[in-house]
Amino acid sequence: MSKNLFRKELDALRPYVPGKPIEEVQKEYGIDKIEKLASNENPLGPSPRAVEAIIREAQNINFYPDSYAMRLKEAIAGEFNLTHENIIVGNGGEQTLSMVAQTFISHGDEAIMADTTFSLYETSVLNMGGVINKLPLKDYKHDLGGFVEKINDKTKIIYICNPNNPVGNILTKNEIDDFVAKVPEDVVILFDEAYYNYAKVNPEYPETLDILAKRPNTIILRTFSKVGGIAGIRVGYVLTSKEIASQMGKVKDVFNVNSLAQAAALAVLEDEEHIEKTVKLNYESLARMEKYFDDNNLEYVKSNANFIFANTGVHSKLVFEELMKQGVIIRPGFLWGWDNWLRVSTGTIEQTEKFIKALDRILKA
Repeated sequence: MSKNLFRKELDALRPYVPGKPIEEVQKEYGIDKIEKLASNENPLGPSPRAVEAIIREAQNINFYPDSYAMRLKEAIAGEFNLTHENIIVGNGGEQTLSMVAQTFISHGDEAIMADTTFSLYETSVLNMGGVINKLPLKDYKHDLGGFVEKINDKTKIIYICNPNNPVGNILTKNEIDDFVAKVPEDVVILFDEAYYNYAKVNPEYPETLDILAKRPNTIILRTFSKVGGIAGIRVGYVLTSKEIASQMGKVKDVFNVNSLAQAAALAVLEDEEHIEKTVKLNYESLARMEKYFDDNNLEYVKSNANFIFANTGVHSKLVFEELMKQGVIIRPGFLWGWDNWLRVSTGTIEQTEKFIKALDRILKA
């Protein structure tokens, strides 16, 4: 067959590499007890209220879910003093990112983002035939000044991951305010705040809802996966202007958030106790890892997410494999071009100590 059946945009796409599954490591190394500190999941498990909500809603799965997720939208809107018309929900943050690109990017349109940051920004734009402008991190942060210089007539979207994944650090309120003031009003700024609940404890973290109130071409992405502990059922959401939400609604799959996920997300919004416990444990885990890195003169980036980025001075592929042999899964930095760096999710105190002891044995060997 002579004709090319596939869209040419697919040539530029690279599959996302998820964290290694526990079952695969167990089978490969013959280890029963595996601690997965690779995918920024909640070590306390799901919100108990979410589990209860899922059990109740399971009796109704013969019915299609509410396509508009109206109860969930209204609950989210109530949290942030918005209306349901400002909210779009999706099957995880990934789907909302795809919807954003489908809404704004035509062939040849440009998007600006950091290198290194969450890779699905690039994938979603390239999939629509867009052009990527990536700028290296500057002092481990988004080069916001460089972003402004890159803006041109073809620029549609600027992606700001805050805290940045996989680095974990934040851009401060002053940095963001200064940047936003320099961006033309007709350019969309997307703030990916998947780790919002962890980051907002830092008094310097910006409140982007204030930006949205003054600047309609603003999108704020958040998720229930992290602090809610419901990553397995996929619920993310967007806070934005009514006009953008209306346009994004045109590319939304009809039943994109299932009924169990909607019920669980509603319950997470009410489970303040679980969220508080999760955030508290997160910073206890970070503190223990930071102490180990400090004591051993290992470079790391100060994190306000539920993971930390650290330089062990040894190629991360080797450390990654040796840690798996000891029952710990992390994310090796070579996946992002940072050969000697690791991204390690926070865990329970026991999980964190197991990682520290295993890493110490590897580095001393």
